[in-house]
Amino acid sequence: MTIVVTGAAGFIGSNFVLNWLTHSEEKVIALDKLTYAGNLENLKSVEANANYEFAQGDIGDSRLVAKLLHQHQPRVIINFAAESHVDRSIHGPDDFMQTNILGTYRLLEEARSFFNTLSEVGQKQFRFLHVSTDEVYGTLSTNDRAFKEEKRYEPNSPYSASKAASDHLVRAWNHTYGLPVLTTNCSNNYGPYHFPEKLIPLCVLNALNGKDLPIYGDGQQIRDWLYVVDHCKGITTVLEKGVIGETYNIGGWNEKTNLEVVNTLCDLLDELKPREDGKSYREQITFVKDRPGHDQRYAIDATKISKELGWKPEETFETGIRKTVQWYLDHQDWVANVQSGEYQNWLTKNYS
Repeated sequence: MTIVVTGAAGFIGSNFVLNWLTHSEEKVIALDKLTYAGNLENLKSVEANANYEFAQGDIGDSRLVAKLLHQHQPRVIINFAAESHVDRSIHGPDDFMQTNILGTYRLLEEARSFFNTLSEVGQKQFRFLHVSTDEVYGTLSTNDRAFKEEKRYEPNSPYSASKAASDHLVRAWNHTYGLPVLTTNCSNNYGPYHFPEKLIPLCVLNALNGKDLPIYGDGQQIRDWLYVVDHCKGITTVLEKGVIGETYNIGGWNEKTNLEVVNTLCDLLDELKPREDGKSYREQITFVKDRPGHDQRYAIDATKISKELGWKPEETFETGIRKTVQWYLDHQDWVANVQSGEYQNWLTKNYS
């Protein structure tokens, strides 16, 4: 048996592949376009694994996808492939429309074509699992209830709008064509192999390099934080137990303001790798102009997946963030290799 994982060299996709291969003998075909955030170093530890095979390519390349599906006959497609950074979507939305909407459409079409060639037994086993985000639901005020699966979609950025569109496509391919789909909407992930343009890895690495720790606006934006390995286990649970056509929210039950998160990072670094001058890393915190349309609060209600499928996160924010900071301290070679010229130019463009 085989599964296909798209976006497999990205942050969440690579963590999923690594976690999958620790507990399953089922072969993984890892597909990734290898854009700026796709990094084969993330998968270096499984390169020699007989149950792992990498293919470079775009989910929008119908010919390539069709070839992979017919060659490997997977029982599952898990779609992590996406442009995912809100700031990038504001400056250049076209890539988000191409990958998140048209790419998902073409992937669905090839999955449907492949599904129609399967035997009755093969069709009963087949699943298309689409990984999405809590940002499709819009924003919350401080006293609003957390997002449930039936919450109306109200995306506010080009990124979240493109993901909302992809979610609707997945739903439609189930309702119209009978493709057996599952959708997950997750909260903010953090953990190993996170490309350093997102808040947590950016601040860890800037702190270690003596740079400012940039926080948008007043830093009071609230996010629910989910350790990436918990997310991967949640996806596996949905794959194994989820009801076809259903959506499952996967969250960490860890609401924190951005400023709280950065202060926690500084305190951990003060403990694990103190500054040479004895001062706290908190002194490097600086507030920068807020980004356009910045949503105030995201919060996931993960009751459904807990009650119906028996999943809950294993890490608290305190345990997960400690593991994350320690991972970056222990993997300085990975950090050095990922910090390309383009990455540095991107930081200058957004945070100068």
